[in-house]
Amino acid sequence: MLTDRAKEIVNGADSKMLDAVKFLEEDLKTYRVGKANPSIFNGVSVSYYGTPTPIGQVASISAPDAKTLAIQPWEKNLIPAIEKAILDANLGLTPQNNGEIIRCTVPALTEERRRELVKKAKAAGENAKVVVRNARRDAIEALKKAQKNEGLSEDTEKEAEGEVQKITDKNVKSVDDIVAAKEKEILTV
Repeated sequence: MLTDRAKEIVNGADSKMLDAVKFLEEDLKTYRVGKANPSIFNGVSVSYYGTPTPIGQVASISAPDAKTLAIQPWEKNLIPAIEKAILDANLGLTPQNNGEIIRCTVPALTEERRRELVKKAKAAGENAKVVVRNARRDAIEALKKAQKNEGLSEDTEKEAEGEVQKITDKNVKSVDDIVAAKEKEILTV
């Protein structure tokens, strides 16, 4: 049975690992994979009264069909700034406006671009695994320190290490599954 201190360390590690997995999921959503997805603009900011502001906070973004993204700014004077921000973000999209709405047609991905995206997704997955492993290492160090300085029993420490390893394995598998699903999505023509 784990003590409160051991549970605290295990839960802290679990929380860090889950954050890494969630970050990976959010990061992979921003990859343009040939289908219109408004989350592609998550990392794009526009200067709004001198403050960098995410496009989603100054306009509504929708996907009227599978190949088009429509951005309707709440203030028409933002249209040129939004167009510039999209071009500067280097998303591979060319914005066109009719004075009210900015439309971006999502081009089909080339085979080379697909391979680049798969490589980028795998690299992001590896980074997430590094964060998961670092959380495991930190938790095990904290458990050893608790055993040495706080009187945590050796059995409890070993049991908690086992829990940390189970959580690590589960999160590494989640990362692998997420990357594999994204790879499949990218390579589907």
